[in-house]
Amino acid sequence: MIRALLVDDEKHAREELVALLEATGEFELLPACANALEALRSIRKFQPQVLFLDIAMPVVDGFALLSMIDSELMPHVVFVTAYDDYALQSFEEKTLDYLLKPVAPERLAKTVGKLKELLGNNAEPRHRLPELKRIPCLKGKRIKLIAPEDIDYVRSDASGIHLHTEDGSFFTELTLRVLARSPQLLQCHKQYLVNIEKIDEISLLEGGLGEILTHGGTRLPVSRRYLRQLKQALGL
Repeated sequence: MIRALLVDDEKHAREELVALLEATGEFELLPACANALEALRSIRKFQPQVLFLDIAMPVVDGFALLSMIDSELMPHVVFVTAYDDYALQSFEEKTLDYLLKPVAPERLAKTVGKLKELLGNNAEPRHRLPELKRIPCLKGKRIKLIAPEDIDYVRSDASGIHLHTEDGSFFTELTLRVLARSPQLLQCHKQYLVNIEKIDEISLLEGGLGEILTHGGTRLPVSRRYLRQLKQALGL
């Protein structure tokens, strides 16, 4: 059985696709998700082998969701959408397939055949990940989208991942590994990322360590592991 996750903001569309997938007898269906944040949690928890993903979703669309998934957890992706003008972009992202709503059973059967062949050959998903342009953060009952260039630094602790900006601190469910894909954010310590444009100065300490002073006056640790990479990025 193929472990599959459906992500679609429309309940009726989810129910229709669930019925079609169940009829094939090929899938172990995980609880369907109505938005990208639910999907991220489910991917981390259940590690699906394939993602049936709607594209046009509010707040965070399907393409943006791909940029937020850890590479180690990336499933094969089948886009499912009512808009056929997304077809070219989906193929450019190297997704497994593209299904147009309403999904025809015979068309789904071809997708299932492709998927079984890939999984049978232990083929890894080969997606060209989109650039991470906005980071969804939880603030009370709101979702705030923050651009990487607006971040001063990122801190990881026991409570999770926190983005620090001029407007305050925000919690995100994205991992440091995903956030570090952004060219603006450099890892300086196992628990910290720093915006390269927000660095005011770097102090070199004993033992190959360092310390960053940001323009906002915050001091961040630099570990031996990342000091050389940081200096290279700054042309030092």
